[in-house]
Amino acid sequence: MDIAHCYLDGNADAVEFCPHDSFHNVLAASTYTLQEGVQPSRSGSISLFSVGADQGNLQLLHRLDTAGIFDIKWNPIGVGVGPLLAQADANGYLRLHGLKCYSDGLEGAQLKEVTGEKINSSMCLCLDWNRSSTSISLGLSNGSVSVITLGETKLQTIQTWEAHEFEVWASSFDINQPQLVYTGSDDCKFSCWDLRESPAKLAFQNTKTHKMGVCCVSKSSMDCNTLLTGSYDEHLRVWDVRSISKPVTENSICLGGGVWRIKHHPLVPNLILAACMHNGFAVVGIKEGNIKLLETYNKHDSLAYGVDWQRGTSSKEGGRKRGYVVATCSFYDRLLRIWVPNIEVVV
Repeated sequence: MDIAHCYLDGNADAVEFCPHDSFHNVLAASTYTLQEGVQPSRSGSISLFSVGADQGNLQLLHRLDTAGIFDIKWNPIGVGVGPLLAQADANGYLRLHGLKCYSDGLEGAQLKEVTGEKINSSMCLCLDWNRSSTSISLGLSNGSVSVITLGETKLQTIQTWEAHEFEVWASSFDINQPQLVYTGSDDCKFSCWDLRESPAKLAFQNTKTHKMGVCCVSKSSMDCNTLLTGSYDEHLRVWDVRSISKPVTENSICLGGGVWRIKHHPLVPNLILAACMHNGFAVVGIKEGNIKLLETYNKHDSLAYGVDWQRGTSSKEGGRKRGYVVATCSFYDRLLRIWVPNIEVVV
């Protein structure tokens, strides 16, 4: 069920619903646009929207011009910590933006930069918060990974190490064991690093399973033993990581396009959204290690890059409870869509 759509001011590559209470209808969408020429430049933006699914509303609240953005993520819900949106960009910066509201509602809501730091001369390609919102892992275009802590006034890089031979497109904290960081790269390697040593110690590395580059790594907050990877080789893979030194590939499914992003449903275990680059978006169910394609969405005309579930509310149609609202974006056509999967979700 389609709800609303609009076009962004640049090539759209990431969408993120705010997970914080009172802000579940806030959506951030980022862009990356390469201006070619004698001196190429990479520009970008973050657009902040209010999404009212039941009313079919998609209202632009604020737009912030930036360097070209590869990844954005809101911080997890934490005690005493308000909404912060982290940005990894082409200028090698990590920037944090606070969500500021000047009234009881969202009228006048804006993103204001809280702090920013140039992490590397290479481009920052991906990021992830740890569960306590105190650290961020960054994957870089030179193959290295950095871990940055958030202090009271500034960001501090606590360690950087050479993790891969090529670009690092995935860098993800283990939700239950925050001393572990998973990474994936264009070198086709899927790795896990132990941060208790400096530089980080390699806990495991799989070099044979993915036939092309590893684009994303995602672990569910509701299943501490299962981890998912997505690859340019078009497969979504399920891993059992109970033996951290030698995780087991339980199953995989070919989704017909490079699996660029994976998002777990915030409340329903093992319900997954996947952005499949050349083959639109997919809703996938996982049960006892088996993967089933539940639904596809192909109303974008370009690379399917950004995807996320809305938290907190579900949409109803004709008295029948539907799945949670979804935001998707595609790159070259600059299109942002809000829609609801047709599958019925039991929470």
